[in-house]
Amino acid sequence: MTIRKMLLASAAIACAAMPVSAFADTSAKKIALSNNYAGNSWRQAMLTSWGKVTGEAVKAGIVAAADPFTTAENQATEQAAQIQNMILQGYDAIVLNAASPTALNGAVKEACDAGITVVSFDGIVTEPCAWRIAVNFKEMGRSEVEYLSKKIPDGGNLLEIRGLAGVFVDDEISAGIHDGVKQFPQFKVVGSVHGDWAQDVAQKAVAGILPSLPDIAGVVTQGGDGYGAAQAIAATDRKMPIIIMGNREDELKWWKEQKEAKGYETMSVSIAPGVSTLAFWVAQQILDGKEVKKDLVVPFLRIDQDNLETNLANTQAGGVANVEYTQADAIKVIESAK
Repeated sequence: MTIRKMLLASAAIACAAMPVSAFADTSAKKIALSNNYAGNSWRQAMLTSWGKVTGEAVKAGIVAAADPFTTAENQATEQAAQIQNMILQGYDAIVLNAASPTALNGAVKEACDAGITVVSFDGIVTEPCAWRIAVNFKEMGRSEVEYLSKKIPDGGNLLEIRGLAGVFVDDEISAGIHDGVKQFPQFKVVGSVHGDWAQDVAQKAVAGILPSLPDIAGVVTQGGDGYGAAQAIAATDRKMPIIIMGNREDELKWWKEQKEAKGYETMSVSIAPGVSTLAFWVAQQILDGKEVKKDLVVPFLRIDQDNLETNLANTQAGGVANVEYTQADAIKVIESAK
């Protein structure tokens, strides 16, 4: 099964023959991307996917513009000012990856009150006027511990590597991990660090906490941090634990090398960075007059031992296992949520 089929299987309910909407209604519309952070491979892949798909949409006359903007710092105040500038610049829709689920609500409400469509994704907002597109991040975190319970039935100590502090995604995945520990009490989280979803940050953070920790059976992660954890642990005399990966190419490459050399087993899970393109098409459909449910859920992308090589071969060097969405894909997701 291809990555696209894996991600869209739950959304393809009797919608395969649905016609793609006419372009005329949105050909003069301008959409902006407000992004709070670009300091890791996932965010870079997300921006690349946005540029590729929206560039083609602008060239085809589907929308007039689809401009991306990223703040210099991961600060909600800076992103709120960015959104306010977008309001003044006359954008018809804002696609938003938010620095905080709540701190941007005031700026989002200003945009809505100005007649602007706001679609948040990945880092979503709680303001009721906005739309939200996310995977079930809690389930993603819980599934990591469930996987470990099958590989290590007797349990053990876990090191948790979190993402960007204060961001919705980080809070939800961590909550899911701790729900998993409650479900499988043979495990215990004995240490937690923030890796910012970046390999270098995670490596430094793990190296700093390891001397204070007992033996570790598993490392539960959020993405972009697995390879950094592996490098930090490899520099010690500790046995390599099962490290949950996050679909980054460096993680998958290291996993393949360890699998071939030592039979190393793990799994990898993340949201596809191309979800930004789904958010773009959802915004375009709303501008085109479609009725869209406020909350849309898409499946996360999981890679297992038996399909590692296939997914690695399809992942760009330095990138992330990914899928980019079409307008037809967005229509299927919208219709399946009704």
